[in-house]
Amino acid sequence: MNDVLQGERAHDVERLLRELAPQVLGTLVRRYEQFDTCEDAVQEALLDASVQWPEQGLPDNPRAWLITVASRRVIDHMRSEHARRRREESVAAGAPADESVVPAPGEERPVDQDDTLTLLFLCCHPSLSQASQLALTLRAVGGLTTAQIASAFLVPEATMAQRISRAKQRIRSSGLEFRMPPEGERADRLRVVLHVLYLIFNEGYTATSGPELLRADLTAEAIRLARAVHRLLPGDGEVTGLLALMLLTEARKAARTGPGGGLIPLAEQDRGLWDHRLVQEGVELVTKALSTTAVGPYQLQAAIAAVHDEAPSAGETDWPQVLALYDLLMGVEDNPMVRLNHAVAVAMVRGPRAGLGLLDDLAADERMARHHRLAAVRAHLLEMDGDAAAAVEAYREAARLTTSLPEQRYLEHRATRLF
Repeated sequence: MNDVLQGERAHDVERLLRELAPQVLGTLVRRYEQFDTCEDAVQEALLDASVQWPEQGLPDNPRAWLITVASRRVIDHMRSEHARRRREESVAAGAPADESVVPAPGEERPVDQDDTLTLLFLCCHPSLSQASQLALTLRAVGGLTTAQIASAFLVPEATMAQRISRAKQRIRSSGLEFRMPPEGERADRLRVVLHVLYLIFNEGYTATSGPELLRADLTAEAIRLARAVHRLLPGDGEVTGLLALMLLTEARKAARTGPGGGLIPLAEQDRGLWDHRLVQEGVELVTKALSTTAVGPYQLQAAIAAVHDEAPSAGETDWPQVLALYDLLMGVEDNPMVRLNHAVAVAMVRGPRAGLGLLDDLAADERMARHHRLAAVRAHLLEMDGDAAAAVEAYREAARLTTSLPEQRYLEHRATRLF
């Protein structure tokens, strides 16, 4: 029993630390400016807390505790660097070394200010590569360790450490300031933040490679961060839309895999296993956003997810409404994946041949020509049209192209079933 209680306590501590991580880092970066040094210090403080708090209990003010411990690490580092530089300068000048310590920062700013959004803008700065944005967001804002991030993206820990290190070096060398972007840049920068959170969620919900279909830690982290941004920007329609989309998608998680971890497509899922609390929350969020703000792509994707989630069965899905929403989505964000899903909706409303005709145009797009989802959709529509032989060939092509083992097994099973 004691082991169980201690395990629950450790889980609660981990959840609290992830919530506090960006707030503490934001305070330190505002105070000391050195992002890389501050981020390392916060990670060390989080590690200390994860060991001490489950055994000794939470301090009276966990946030202040973390800020104090991490600040000491930063100041120690600054003093050490200051002393090292003075020694090097003294050697070069042939004079005795001045071992005076670096002064503490002169201006104290509020420690209760939440800098999560500012930190997200910094981690998702356009000067960083997308891979760096993902890794740095999960480490600095999500509070995940380098090992956890490496595991999530199936790369060696050393590789992920180098990626994060390069991102921090880029921030330092570029002289990026820890502040909200100017008003004129804010909308574009927010789109980058939302896109990074969207990518984190998608990687968790359908892992691009490896033996597992789902990575619950990533979907949970993406939702937590989306909730944090929504608390800071409750009136932004696209922030609300992204959170709604995540919740409506996450609601189906329990029904998405079978006992052996095999993929179960939406049409075959047991809807009784869906989390209807999440469905209700997602529907309420997207309904409010669509009625009060300008329509954007995340709101439209959430609206499509809501149509699927509110249908009592797959056969009762309002496909004409789904198609109408995809028509609107193509008007605001026309990309190959949107057009692929639009083709499925067309097939469900107008018949499989109408959808197959749209796939021919997509095949000419080099971004989709070798994508397994294009082959998988083609196989599904060929099966709907009664062309079993062509469907088998397309299913097998899709299986060869995917790097996800659960998707590969599912596609091979579909091919075998028709053969």
